[in-house]
Amino acid sequence: MQEVTDALRLDTELSADSAAYIEELYEQYLTAPETVGDDWREYFDKFPKGDQPHSNVREQFLLLGRNSSRVQAVVQSTVSTEHEHRQIGVLQLIAAYRNRGHQKAKLDPLGLAKREDVPDLDLAAHGLTKSDLDTVFNTSNLEIGKAEATLGEMVETMEAIYCSSIGAEYMHIVDTKEKRWIQQRLEGARGQFTYTADQKKHFLERLTAAEGLEKYLGNKFVGAKRFGIEGGESFIPMVNEIIQRAGSVGCKEVVIGMPHRGRLNLLVNIMGKNPADLFGEFEGKSINKKGSGDVKYHQGFSSNVITPGGEVHLALAFNPSHLEIVGPVVEGSVRARQVRRRDIGGDDVLPVIVHGDAAFAGQGVNQETFQMSQTRGYTVGGTVHIVVNNQVGFTTSDPRDARSTEYCTDIAKMVQAPVFHVNGDDPEAVIFITQLAHDFRHKFRKDVVIDLFCYRRRGHNEADEPAATQPLMYQVINKKTTTRTLYADKLVQEGILDRASADQMIEEYRADLEAGNHVANALVLEPNTKMFVDWAPYLGHEYTDNWDTTFPIERLKELGQKMRELPEGFVMQRQVSKVIDDRLKMQTGEMPLNWGAAETLAYATLLDQGYLVRLTGEDVGRGTFSHRHAKLHNQVDGSTYIPLCHIKENQPRTAIYDSLLSEMAVLAFEYGYATTLPNSLIVWEAQFGDFSNCAQVVIDQFIASGETKWERVCGLTMLLPHGFEGQGPEHSSARLERYLQLCAEENMQVITPTTPAQIYHALRRQSIRPIRKPLIVMSPKSLLRHKLATSTLDELATGTFETVINEVDQINHADVTRLVLCGGKVYYDLLEKRREQDLKNVAIVRVEQLYPYPEQRLVEVLASYPNVKELVWTQEEPKNQGAWLFIAPQLYNTVEKADKHVRISYAGRDASAAPACGSPYLHAKQQAQLVNDALAIVAE
Repeated sequence: MQEVTDALRLDTELSADSAAYIEELYEQYLTAPETVGDDWREYFDKFPKGDQPHSNVREQFLLLGRNSSRVQAVVQSTVSTEHEHRQIGVLQLIAAYRNRGHQKAKLDPLGLAKREDVPDLDLAAHGLTKSDLDTVFNTSNLEIGKAEATLGEMVETMEAIYCSSIGAEYMHIVDTKEKRWIQQRLEGARGQFTYTADQKKHFLERLTAAEGLEKYLGNKFVGAKRFGIEGGESFIPMVNEIIQRAGSVGCKEVVIGMPHRGRLNLLVNIMGKNPADLFGEFEGKSINKKGSGDVKYHQGFSSNVITPGGEVHLALAFNPSHLEIVGPVVEGSVRARQVRRRDIGGDDVLPVIVHGDAAFAGQGVNQETFQMSQTRGYTVGGTVHIVVNNQVGFTTSDPRDARSTEYCTDIAKMVQAPVFHVNGDDPEAVIFITQLAHDFRHKFRKDVVIDLFCYRRRGHNEADEPAATQPLMYQVINKKTTTRTLYADKLVQEGILDRASADQMIEEYRADLEAGNHVANALVLEPNTKMFVDWAPYLGHEYTDNWDTTFPIERLKELGQKMRELPEGFVMQRQVSKVIDDRLKMQTGEMPLNWGAAETLAYATLLDQGYLVRLTGEDVGRGTFSHRHAKLHNQVDGSTYIPLCHIKENQPRTAIYDSLLSEMAVLAFEYGYATTLPNSLIVWEAQFGDFSNCAQVVIDQFIASGETKWERVCGLTMLLPHGFEGQGPEHSSARLERYLQLCAEENMQVITPTTPAQIYHALRRQSIRPIRKPLIVMSPKSLLRHKLATSTLDELATGTFETVINEVDQINHADVTRLVLCGGKVYYDLLEKRREQDLKNVAIVRVEQLYPYPEQRLVEVLASYPNVKELVWTQEEPKNQGAWLFIAPQLYNTVEKADKHVRISYAGRDASAAPACGSPYLHAKQQAQLVNDALAIVAE
């Protein structure tokens, strides 16, 4: 930097590239001086400012010539002419339009948005006056097609580019190439959009479809909720253009996520849903074959359309009313599709996520999703975000109540995504900015945001009266001409078509609706089925707990050896090296296996058998409690090595990513991934089990209910590490009770494994069994290294997952009068105490799977104790938490089916508002008491 500055001061000749670099620095200085180096800031500080008389400036200025291939840097102790002073002002004015022009743009179709004056766009702010408008100046890098122009020409052009129907925010981007590319595209058009007559007719046809469906539904189903797109009809030609443009550059799939507003319109006019099917749903004739089903404006859909580049598969994600939560689900699905196509980078699969303005600004999942967009484990090569900006959220119209930022889109700047605001009543500007946004994403593989300024003609739903809360807004809306009519009038005035032809479009569309014809204009009626994921092998199976998960013991040993092989010169940290060395002995049969050894072998065997494995979470590489060490770190150069990636040649993809500090977006991403790649094991591990609280909407609305609502099966596995260790309320409980409360219709599996062999077989069963149900694992802390919680290699090779584990000690079943049932870590406390007391009348049975409830297996176990009188459920959680309230009624049924007359009781902590106490002393006292209560020991 100092050398360049010195060169300037020595009157050195600069190359054109150097000049461009300095121009960029100067623009950056004008926007954010603190981001420029000290030398350059000192240099630019000496340039004249708008509030400084030019005659007082006696320093340097770089004259930028654009008429030759070289640029001469002229350094003078005094700026010699007034023209040169004003040239500086012109540069500042150009920078001001690029930075602040969007604040003056005519974005609001209603004309109600309060646009403050933008002083930076005044001539006087840069030492210029109206008398300078006829003066010719150097245009610098303003893309207007010539090196020199009058100031008046430049201002007129910049007004057209930056202050008409488009408001562009891109100067916050640091990358010069991205910023210059946008600049050239915007300024090269000079605010003029050159479309052919046929293209304009096509835009009108799509607007006609958008408006026509809403009017038809409004007349046919009066007052029915449809969450129409009226006021934002330009959304339909916008999405159509994205799909067609993506297809033209080779994209094979477009995955769309959106809330309910405009969803029915997109389903019919873009996705190709038959209007007759939609009408049947309105009439209540469409009933799900299985499960609860869902309302029509939450439904997903898939189809194929034809584009200039060939057939493109479209997928619209199912979405609950939790609006923005669909974003990361879409991203996960896109990533899985890219993996299937070997397209990490984004050429073949494009995500498009649609947002509402208030939700985009207000819901934190968007921040999480943006933050993951460029990370290694979650990038999809950029997303096109569309904000349907109704300028009102639900019933709140004042932006002061909806956000703390100028625009609802300001959150996107955190990842330096460009934001293009556009007036929805200017369809040609909408299409132009849509093309620009798509092309930016395609070129730079980064997120981009289109902010479609529009309005909501009806209330939040069609039965709502919006004037009750927005009287002034709806006085304007009620008188406002529709976007379609405005554009039709424009085309008639231009002579593109006559009024009769414009009206005929309306009649033809209505006729197609009444005839039940498809109205998506590019729909492929006989799609290429090779573009679909084949879920047939995983559907239609009756649920079963039993499955063969055995694996040849010799191959197990070979895999264990394979996972100890490291690159030459790879140096592990000392304690990690000890873990890996011991694990080799465990995985080859020389030592009993602990949890980490068995778990990693499960992954290795699945990879060996052709199943993709993806494991993510905030600390999954090593495991929160350092039990896994699936990702190893070289102590010499910091490189990482994942042995599971090197099981054999041409093995399936193995992905182990330590995620960003997010639960909601990350878990939603993994759900989307798991619903797209069935031949896989997708695992998300919470850093601590109770952290899943932050992702409750994903668990409630997708994982637990996705199958019954949408017939979407999912094999996602959730590992929830926790344990009652006397360390306070946090992280003691993974909130087992919440998952059990959600269990019904065999929707998911909840297990509390207590041995390494159990977790091994549970993970293998999850992939090998052709049933895709979410698996919730209450995984342990202390059991990871507990002296009794071990398994043999033979148990892995020849065993299976046991839903119930009967008594393991040599106790005469006829002597047992008290049967203790439990799950998880408390088993070992009970076992050790029972052995210590040498109790012969008490048996301990582990319920390893709580749901689906293993009733038949428990009936068999209960029947094996002929003289049992008491059945005790024992848990560490408080009485109002854990499994008790779920399992108690089940136990009564089990006892009845076993034809036993026994007393059922509870042994555990009293009900509590918090999961555990904060005192280690009190914890130990409670723990000892519940163990004694379970075993009927009277403490001294």
